[in-house]
Amino acid sequence: MFDSIEWEPEQRAKYIVNGVLCDASGLPHSVHNRAFQYGDGFFDTIRVSNGVPQHLDLHWNRVEKSLEAHKIEAPHGWDAHYWQSALELLCKANEVSAGGRLRVSFFRMAGGRYTPQTNALEWIAEVEPLPSNAYALNENGLSIDVYPDMKKLNGPLANFKNTSALLYVQASLWAKEQELDDALITNTSHSIIESTRSNLFLVSNRVLYTPGLESGPVGGVMRAAVINLALAEGFKVYECNISPGEILRADELFLTNASRGIQWVASYRTKRYYNATAKSLIELLNARLKA
Repeated sequence: MFDSIEWEPEQRAKYIVNGVLCDASGLPHSVHNRAFQYGDGFFDTIRVSNGVPQHLDLHWNRVEKSLEAHKIEAPHGWDAHYWQSALELLCKANEVSAGGRLRVSFFRMAGGRYTPQTNALEWIAEVEPLPSNAYALNENGLSIDVYPDMKKLNGPLANFKNTSALLYVQASLWAKEQELDDALITNTSHSIIESTRSNLFLVSNRVLYTPGLESGPVGGVMRAAVINLALAEGFKVYECNISPGEILRADELFLTNASRGIQWVASYRTKRYYNATAKSLIELLNARLKA
């Protein structure tokens, strides 16, 4: 006699390709993808909580600005409601009912070489579950330093999450070699503008400072959400140039991105920091999560 075996089929990941739900067999081949061939595209990362994509109004605004800046043309019927419905369908199809992370990649349709044959949009969305439903402040503060080897060139595409991200990859590798948690990026004017995966905030005497978009950081959705939240809670917030001297004089440093929310920094070189403001703001963020 054979023992009975309970067999459960493996759940296969689902994707959205140009608005249509499909499995991996429906994904376009990367060889013909202009994002792969030329870095001709951008992407967005969206936090899911309670099975619901969060801050979609801010994400939609950034996607629309990114399409315009990259000169990519959306199809007929492309609007915020259509996009939201597709992302919610994807979460449901993958049974992401609590915390998760969406990545949406946008690129120009295949054809041509450096000069495209068309400016038509193609896009792919994928989702993965996360262990935490809400934003969680890191228990141990991050250690960071300034990446010295490359500078970010400011320009009309600097504020977007472009698929060409070699600077961030090299800075992340450098941070790992230095046994750091993250690296700060500078622009060609030597101002500190962001980290490899997040926007940067300084706190001095309960006043928040963050690099202005004109200096070249990615215009992060969580950056905008934290600025709006801080202003609503009575904080003063200034967008300005940040130098290493300002970082050394700050009481707190924290980093923001859409998937992690807020991460506090414990050390920059020999300087040590507190985290009271980061702790307060992440609690307020969680209180405003949509269900």
